Amino acid sequence: MNLDNLKEDLAKRKEKHLYRTRKVLESPQSVEPVIDGKKVLSFCSNDYLGLANHPEVIKSFKEAADNYGVGSGSAHLVSGHSSEHHALEEELAGFMGTERALLYSTGYMANMGVVSALCDRHSEIYEDKLNHASLLDAALLSRAKRIRYPHLDTENLAQRLLSSEAKNKMLISDGVFSMDGDLAPLDTLVNLSEQHDAILMIDDAHGIGVLGEKGKGVIEHFATDIQRVPVLVGTLGKAFATAGAFVAGSEELVETLIQKSRSYIFTTAMPAAVAAATRKSLQILEAESWRREKLQSLVNQFRKGALELGLNIVDSISAIQPIIIGSSEKTLLLSEKLLEQDILISAIRPPTVAEGTARLRVTFSATHTAEQVNQLLSTLDDVNKTCHCEGTK
Repeated sequence: MNLDNLKEDLAKRKEKHLYRTRKVLESPQSVEPVIDGKKVLSFCSNDYLGLANHPEVIKSFKEAADNYGVGSGSAHLVSGHSSEHHALEEELAGFMGTERALLYSTGYMANMGVVSALCDRHSEIYEDKLNHASLLDAALLSRAKRIRYPHLDTENLAQRLLSSEAKNKMLISDGVFSMDGDLAPLDTLVNLSEQHDAILMIDDAHGIGVLGEKGKGVIEHFATDIQRVPVLVGTLGKAFATAGAFVAGSEELVETLIQKSRSYIFTTAMPAAVAAATRKSLQILEAESWRREKLQSLVNQFRKGALELGLNIVDSISAIQPIIIGSSEKTLLLSEKLLEQDILISAIRPPTVAEGTARLRVTFSATHTAEQVNQLLSTLDDVNKTCHCEGTK
């Protein structure tokens, strides 16, 4: 494709109802933001604990900006690694129960950097087919042989591992799958990785802070010893409500990443103020377990109501509750009709999800109310009836 073909390609996307547009946020992140000049009730943010506009988090950010400025100025290995970064790494390691943690500027960069540092063209990488795009791209970048098994099909995975003769194997999975909201079978993945001498890497971007009594994610949910998950990736842009990511693991893992991970070595460190804000988020996340309890209560309320309405929802206990519609055209129409009723839910379409599985990706925050969930259910029912969408029985 050359640049002359771009116009035609964009037109085809529009015809197939796959064209993506951005909405402009004109207020702080919240469950009732102002989008394109209009106040809406939002169910499409990953601010799961409602900390993005928390006054204490904002205060920590401002104070650190006064002390450190707004930019880190360099990569961590040059002169960009501040005391705030260092303290956050130590606190994240303490929270997760690992020897070390290492900060990355984004979750995408963390996944790319870890996999390319630990694998090469002589390695084999085993991935769930519904893994996040960053994990799929990370395997491509590493030049390793890629083996993708059907979603959650651990029997298929076991057979593939059994036939492997590779000396260096890596088994990679989301903890909570971002478009379905279901959980990886962590206990089985741990056992398989140990039986077949494969490095297990879990990206728990949507689980940490949300799942488990203390918010330690799928590790805690499955009561798994953290030492049995040698590579754990977490994001800071979701439950922590700031930006960036971290990798938690052993001393040897972190030191190897510092030496070999190109997306860590060759990029500017996140601003120190973001690290400081995240430290405050972590404190709140640990101290205020009511946020997780409230979130789970809202999820249960929605699921009960959605099933009563006959909505086609996925088996998920997480804050991600997709409604499968089917066609991209109908999903986009439903999203537009909801917005007309001041409810914001994104239409997720191919290639983000498989053909024929376009959906409304509903996500919840601890700062939603029970009344707002009832409003969502009532509006979904009304709009569904007028659209005759496939998301109902």
